[in-house]
Amino acid sequence: MTVVTLDQVERQRARGFRFLRFSPEIEACFRKEYAAERVRLAVIWGIVGTLIYDLVYFGDRTMMADVFSDLVTARFFIFTPFVIGCILAVRRWPNAALYDGLAVAIAVLGVTLPMAVAVHSDSPYLFVYQNGNSAAFLFFVIALRPRFPALLAGLALMCASHFTTTSLTGAFDAVTYSGIITFYVTLSIFLAVSAYFLEQKDRQNFLNQLRGGLLYEQLEHKADRDELSGLLNRRSLSRVRDAVWSGAPTSVAAILLDIDHFKRFNDVHGHIEGDACIRAISQSIHGAADKGAHVFRFGGEEMLVLSVGQSSLQALAQAERIRKAIEALAIPHRGLEDSCVTVSLGVALASPTEVTLERLLQDADAALYEAKRSGRNTVALAPGLVPPLRKDWVAA
Repeated sequence: MTVVTLDQVERQRARGFRFLRFSPEIEACFRKEYAAERVRLAVIWGIVGTLIYDLVYFGDRTMMADVFSDLVTARFFIFTPFVIGCILAVRRWPNAALYDGLAVAIAVLGVTLPMAVAVHSDSPYLFVYQNGNSAAFLFFVIALRPRFPALLAGLALMCASHFTTTSLTGAFDAVTYSGIITFYVTLSIFLAVSAYFLEQKDRQNFLNQLRGGLLYEQLEHKADRDELSGLLNRRSLSRVRDAVWSGAPTSVAAILLDIDHFKRFNDVHGHIEGDACIRAISQSIHGAADKGAHVFRFGGEEMLVLSVGQSSLQALAQAERIRKAIEALAIPHRGLEDSCVTVSLGVALASPTEVTLERLLQDADAALYEAKRSGRNTVALAPGLVPPLRKDWVAA
């Protein structure tokens, strides 16, 4: 999946997109949204366009009576099934390149079919009849709206088809024929210029919306994060609780840990080093915690790890892994003789269907208090977990 950053969007906005092309990452996102929007509208425009195209049946009957049956075949048994097939194709395989290609194919076929039949007609109304193709040009640019390169290719192919079939009718002198060419070339130029500015506007709107969404995500991320540690903050705890408890997992483990003698560390080392210590420990916890665990800065020097679906043994192993990772940092603690910074950890485990988050945290806090009372730099378990955890540990 392509990931776009806010910095990439800001650079694109500053650089512009004169040639209607973004950087590869942003262009991939634009193509995805473009395809989704076009596919969503494909059925509507397919029905509307085909209905209008087939209603020319009445004009065929009055102006082209000598080839009327062939025109009915072209409109109802060739063009209409082709459009239906195109709609099914883009809904089955929704991507930008396929949509553009099929939009061009529909437009060229729509222009070519009636005039190819008209080549064999002796109708005196051929000049009026061929003017009807201007509606196909308008529909292609305004309704189907492929991306600009495909649109240019489509207009060129439509002009080539119309000019060729019109010439093959042999119904027009040189002056009239040159007038037809001038009209359709002029129409195509105006439509192409309009399409360029319209796509430019679409791309600008897309870029602004993308930027707005990324800014919102950034603000939401910052609102959920503790600025010093980079961990989740207390504010985000209720959101995580709702998500975890509504998921009805079999168990939730809470590991509450506290930096040992941190007040003394701050007194001796100062608050600058104290902040650096918290950052280093936070990164260590984040790296040692199980994948998918939610890691919070719970208080000043307290951290909380919530893990879903763990057994008692897994919770104990995770807590011990965190303790060892922090001990391995070997952050000097000059407030203690020949000692480094360590943490004490309390572990509690419960089923969300039976225990609230508040009760789970109370149990973990009680276990943390026991770890500190037992000498610190150790893992303690909530009272109700001690027997089963020890059995699991022995069994392992």
